[in-house]
Amino acid sequence: MKIIAADSSTATLNQKFEPQSIVAAAAVLVDPPYRESTVFLAEPIFADAEKGHEVVVHEAELCRELLDRVTADVVHLDMSLGAFPLEQLSPIQFSNLRISSRAKRHLIKILPRLRKIAGEVRQRHGIEVLAIGKESVPVRIAELTAGAHAILYACDKAVKENQMILLGLPSRCESRSSEKMVCLYSLIAAEHDVRGYAEDREDVLKKVDITEMLNPCARGFRTLRITPKVKN
Repeated sequence: MKIIAADSSTATLNQKFEPQSIVAAAAVLVDPPYRESTVFLAEPIFADAEKGHEVVVHEAELCRELLDRVTADVVHLDMSLGAFPLEQLSPIQFSNLRISSRAKRHLIKILPRLRKIAGEVRQRHGIEVLAIGKESVPVRIAELTAGAHAILYACDKAVKENQMILLGLPSRCESRSSEKMVCLYSLIAAEHDVRGYAEDREDVLKKVDITEMLNPCARGFRTLRITPKVKN
């Protein structure tokens, strides 16, 4: 089964390690054995962390865009609503979901746009968009793919603005960089070979120093301190 999934991840942090902006979003096509993407779309968004629910709509749009390039059997979104088809979801059903009142308000606000996108996907491609959330391995791969690209976007931002950036990585993962690529590998049990990656085509990794450390305020999360190199 071919699966398209999307997620946003990685946040810039302030000096108190509080999230400020969500850096990147990505949609991925994942084939068996479901360890990494075969095709992806990724882009910087630097969205307000307080309005993260709005990013889900953009993630759905990226899935729709990727479906114009490749074929898939189903779409997975990072919404933990029991793998329910989005097109069939209604506010009445929220009462049966174990989510907070705040989350329900956010869902009601974005639901019409999500249902519209899901309807277009079904009509044009004959597949469903499922609100499956973190139970989906492809969503995890999308999260790591977005995170890998976010590192490059943050490096570029640090260089252009000549300032240090603290970057909070997705949960339970670690970064590994080579001369032309950055990867995020999952640290979750049974996911040691699950990863997301991004190619450094602009050579931004050479222009910064990166130090990885634990986030002291959030167990299970790691942080990158990205500092522009001093020009000689």
